[in-house]
Amino acid sequence: MSESRFDVVIIGSGPAGSTTARWLAQEGISVLLLDKRQELGAPIQCSGAVSRHALEEVGVPISEEFIQEAIYGFGIYNEAGKCTKIDYRQLKPDEYGAGESQVPLGYVVDRRRFDRYLMTQAERAGVTVQLKTEGIAYQPLDDHYCSVTVRHYNQTQHIKARLVVGADGLMSQVGKWAGLRTHIRINELASCLQFVVDKVPTDGLLEIITGHEWAPGGYAWVFPKGHGYAEIGLGVIPTLTKRDAQWHLKHFMESSFFKKRFSDCRILEVQGGGVPLASPLRTQYADQMILVGDAARHVNPITGGGIHTALSGGYIAARFLTDHLKHDRPTRAADLKAYQDAWLQKLGNKMWKLYEVKTDIFREKDIPTRDKRLFQTMAGYFSPDSEYKKI
Repeated sequence: MSESRFDVVIIGSGPAGSTTARWLAQEGISVLLLDKRQELGAPIQCSGAVSRHALEEVGVPISEEFIQEAIYGFGIYNEAGKCTKIDYRQLKPDEYGAGESQVPLGYVVDRRRFDRYLMTQAERAGVTVQLKTEGIAYQPLDDHYCSVTVRHYNQTQHIKARLVVGADGLMSQVGKWAGLRTHIRINELASCLQFVVDKVPTDGLLEIITGHEWAPGGYAWVFPKGHGYAEIGLGVIPTLTKRDAQWHLKHFMESSFFKKRFSDCRILEVQGGGVPLASPLRTQYADQMILVGDAARHVNPITGGGIHTALSGGYIAARFLTDHLKHDRPTRAADLKAYQDAWLQKLGNKMWKLYEVKTDIFREKDIPTRDKRLFQTMAGYFSPDSEYKKI
């Protein structure tokens, strides 16, 4: 049995955990970053879309190491195929495009390479990284320290730390250690399935297809994947359908207005998992603990997008903790509430507003009316004038 000491222990090395770790280490805070996985970014459960702004905001260099395809806008469809196209190459041609003086709006990234890149940045900033390490428990000791118990292979380790950060994803076990209510109701957890395919043409747009006929409670998508590949997927809410995601994806590919476009495709990979379309966690802190990223439900409640909010949330957490720890402030729950307040001011209040909009849409019992409202809301969300464009 071994024992060590760090200022901060972060459990979970996805975008939120790695970003928090890197920014803390750059300020001289000693950080141990743990993950129970041996392969970062796996299993893949998301489409990998992220805005250029999100990367630049938290100091992630744009690198071909993780980029698969540049994105220039959106195509939002209703159930019958009516499309609202928002293509920044046309809206702002001097700024957005593939030319030397132009930039993309965002990217589709390879999640395995992206997560590895973020962890490498953290490690080079001075973070101690340990994979194949599972968090077991934590115990607050006093106003300033806690003990974190982990298992590395078959060896138990006890780490004394000022604070533990839960970045361990959906329905966080770290949060449950402190009694935080991290569970998600089934009617707010989308069952998602995605195929990586060949021979489906794309044009630099993220295409989103709404409508109960194709994706009850969620939406379908067609995203460029790079090198001639594409992602075709959807998410459904199980309480709104008697069919599973596989049936709905097959139905969408064979019966929708996209069926001719899909007719010659070849499925190369199958990816899937649960994506929260829920409200942010009401309490994201406890004695000697905060939660970030998916663990705190920092996920866009209407699109399910989580990379941007994970990066931003990790940065917010790191800036708060740097100031807090350098001034040797206590780390009881009451002292950490200001972290959540800072996050709410920057991102959370708008996420709560989006959640209320989504909830109101799905309270609508008349399906055609609900479909119309969802299409209009999604088209408005991706508009250049949207108040939500940074989440």
